[in-house]
Parts: sequence; C-alpha cells; structure tokens
Amino acid sequence: MTKYIPHGVCCKEIYFDVENGLLKNVKFIGGCPGNLKAISKIIEGMPVKEIIAKFKGNLCRNQTSCADQLAQALENYGNEVRD
Repeated sequence: MTKYIPHGVCCKEIYFDVENGLLKNVKFIGGCPGNLKAISKIIEGMPVKEIIAKFKGNLCRNQTSCADQLAQALENYGNEVRD
C-alpha cells in the first residue's frame, strides 16, 4: 500500500494500491469523511489515468483539494514506478 501526505487540504494521509493500472483500496485519513468515503467507493477499480484526468485541477481551497491531491499522489506513483 502506498502512503501519500497531501498538502493544503483537510485530509492528513491518503493510502492506495495500484494493480494493473487500476486503483484499489483508497483510504483518506481526516477530511470530510462522507465525501471522501463516497469518492473512494466510486473510484475503486477505475483506471489510474482516468482518475488523474478527472481529479487533477479540482480545487477546494488553498488552490487544491483532496481529489486534486489524490491525482498528484497517483502521478507521483506513476513517476516512481517508471524511474
């Protein structure tokens, strides 16, 4: 499981797995629990590239959002896997 520390949002940690390019087991620690649990359920099993395309640039406050931070986490994960 990958751990990401988001910046500028209410959630304190994001955990996720990627299997064959699909997002699995997403958990947000902190933040708006109802919304983040719903997001986690909706995106379970979706292609990572699709999630990045939909969530990147979604702003809440501080010029980011929990969804935007997840997109950044997934981009960072992809960059680390390629390196």
